[in-house]
Amino acid sequence: MISVCIATYNGGKYILEQLQSILPQLSGDDEIIISDDNSTDRTIEVISSINDPRIHIYSHESITDAKFTIDYSTHNFENALLHSKGDIIFLSDQDDYWLPEKVRVMLEQIEFADLVISDCMIGDENLQPTKQLYSDFRAFKTGIVHNLIKSHYLGCCMALKREVLIKSLPFPRNGVAHDLWLGLTAERHFNVRYISQPLTIYRRHRNTVTASGKANDTSMAFKIKYRFYIVKALFRHNFLT
Repeated sequence: MISVCIATYNGGKYILEQLQSILPQLSGDDEIIISDDNSTDRTIEVISSINDPRIHIYSHESITDAKFTIDYSTHNFENALLHSKGDIIFLSDQDDYWLPEKVRVMLEQIEFADLVISDCMIGDENLQPTKQLYSDFRAFKTGIVHNLIKSHYLGCCMALKREVLIKSLPFPRNGVAHDLWLGLTAERHFNVRYISQPLTIYRRHRNTVTASGKANDTSMAFKIKYRFYIVKALFRHNFLT
């Protein structure tokens, strides 16, 4: 059974196209788990209009904390993952587009690994390819140190076995993006396989929730503090033992 986990927040403009690209690739026994972070637009209305029994919607309350946090959608995704039942779990953004062969190719490759991650095409807000691949400006690298310096794990391009999810829970409360946390867990305890074929159109637009694919203009102090919180979370999770 496949579970596709999607975190939504005010994604009504694009979510229909995304779901229409995913549903034909799933069987009748698969599921799409949507965790919505109190959207104020038509997100839930649009999803409900599809009227597909494979889609299940859950609500999520954002974590508010005075401490440093880079939550974006981390715990919204965690909520979706906690409701999933599949042996194989795909992560999906609310505003991208899956190419028709994505599920087939990733299922073939996950036979040889516990987490697989593919390349993707960069698209504009209308899904028109920009003639760039994500790997053109961030080639995938394995290794914990490489990914502590700069994360190469892009959630919308990942699929993983349930064992990876179980080992990664609970997600750290502060400071670690969900895709990096899953990737680091797989690096430490499981096998990772990279697929050079682009299987997703990675839509970039001005209302994008997460920062991946954008120029990184955060301060050096922020970057150092972020990595400190990642290392702290790894030790708390007994990651290095």
